[in-house]
Amino acid sequence: MSYLLALDQGTSSSRSIVFDREGHIVSMAQRELPQIYPRPGWVEHDPLEIWNGQLATAREALARAGAAADAVQAIGITNQRETTLVWNRRTGRPVHNAIVWQDRRSEPLCARLREQGLAQTIRAKTGLVIDAYFSATKLRWLLDEVPGVREAAERGELAFGTVDSWLIWQLTGGRVHATDVSNASRTMLFDVHRNAWDEELLRLLDIPASVLPRVEPSSSRFAETDRALLGRALPIGGVAGDQQAALFGQACFTAGMAKNTYGTGCFLLMHTGERFQPSGNGLVVTSAAQTTVTPQFAMEGSVFVGGAVVQWLRDGLKAIEGSAQVQALAESVPDAGGVMVVPAFTGLGAPYWNADARGTITGLTRGTTLAHIARASLESIAFQSAALLSAMSRDVQATGGTPVAELRVDGGAAVNDLLMQFQADLLGIPVVRPAVTETTALGAAYLAGLACGVYHGTADLSAQWRAERRFEPSIDRARAEEAMARWERAVRQTVQS
Repeated sequence: MSYLLALDQGTSSSRSIVFDREGHIVSMAQRELPQIYPRPGWVEHDPLEIWNGQLATAREALARAGAAADAVQAIGITNQRETTLVWNRRTGRPVHNAIVWQDRRSEPLCARLREQGLAQTIRAKTGLVIDAYFSATKLRWLLDEVPGVREAAERGELAFGTVDSWLIWQLTGGRVHATDVSNASRTMLFDVHRNAWDEELLRLLDIPASVLPRVEPSSSRFAETDRALLGRALPIGGVAGDQQAALFGQACFTAGMAKNTYGTGCFLLMHTGERFQPSGNGLVVTSAAQTTVTPQFAMEGSVFVGGAVVQWLRDGLKAIEGSAQVQALAESVPDAGGVMVVPAFTGLGAPYWNADARGTITGLTRGTTLAHIARASLESIAFQSAALLSAMSRDVQATGGTPVAELRVDGGAAVNDLLMQFQADLLGIPVVRPAVTETTALGAAYLAGLACGVYHGTADLSAQWRAERRFEPSIDRARAEEAMARWERAVRQTVQS
């Protein structure tokens, strides 16, 4: 047997999955990643926790598979995007905790960039809006606010990277400082048309080029791991940010195909091929996972709080003891009873982009119960995703593109049948759940397999994709549009509060 090992480093956990050539899961290991909240709106991770947890799960997954290292053909890495790390090139020690993608501390800098009229320049080069979500202003904060960091960076002593770069560095004992185009495209420093770091953006943000990693296509021979870590030197053949990896794992290789990942946040991506298609409706353009040097693009909308609303029900409201209980609690009432939850705990992402919005619950009555709030919380995930697809559809219509015919779904919350049916009802198109829902890790494995000759091309991968269940819309469009109108009213109240 031959295997592919996927390292899936996410916001709330580090996981490793061993896949066989047919894309079946052979074994899996997972460790929770502690969240650090130094101040309201700030979110951090311990970089050494990221590395140690990821290495431990890789070893555990291989042991559970009964797989010797020589049976592993390649390693693929997929990761939480935008999360920003800086470390010393000589010692490998981080200069600060990782600043997580959800973190909002650099919003004042973003506001200044907007005031300077730089939004169009940045959008034209990167496809992104100016927001604290992306890595550039997090890196600038580290350079400006952590004593000695800027001076050390300008002496060439420091390395910047997103989580993939940090893992590659650790896996290679500090020999290789690299990233892929999909992760680089999320920094707000990368020209996605040229697949290169942009000198003008570096100058505008006052970031020394010496800290940057080299950039490769997502399916490439990035490096080999240190032999001592996993039993032999293994090729790292695939790297992609989690959402681009999921798009790839869902076999969405051509323009018009779309997927939505229901994780801590929700991330809706539609492949647009080689076409850079700016959005007029609050979405961003990002680099898709690439198997060659030719740029490939996707239109993307991001929801900051998706599955995290279930964690809030569990840890904040104490409404449930475990996340798996939310469906039963929500199904104990026939509907949300007029309650709307807008979980803008860290502002609102696409298509609203309002950093100052904060979460609200509207429609409360004396008859409201925790079950109604649980159902409304679950429905908020679908409402936010429907708003994204609606914005995407308007962009497609404006450019004469092909509308999305079905939505492929994955991520932890995609196993929730109530949520998936409600999503199909709101969208008015089928929602399709694949047989393998670990599509983020699968995409990384596929990219690695292509680089190392396990697969001959994407046609091999399309042939392996299988649906587990299709959720067809069950309500008429008038009811769905009425529900979306109620949601938009609740969002307006959130923004105005």
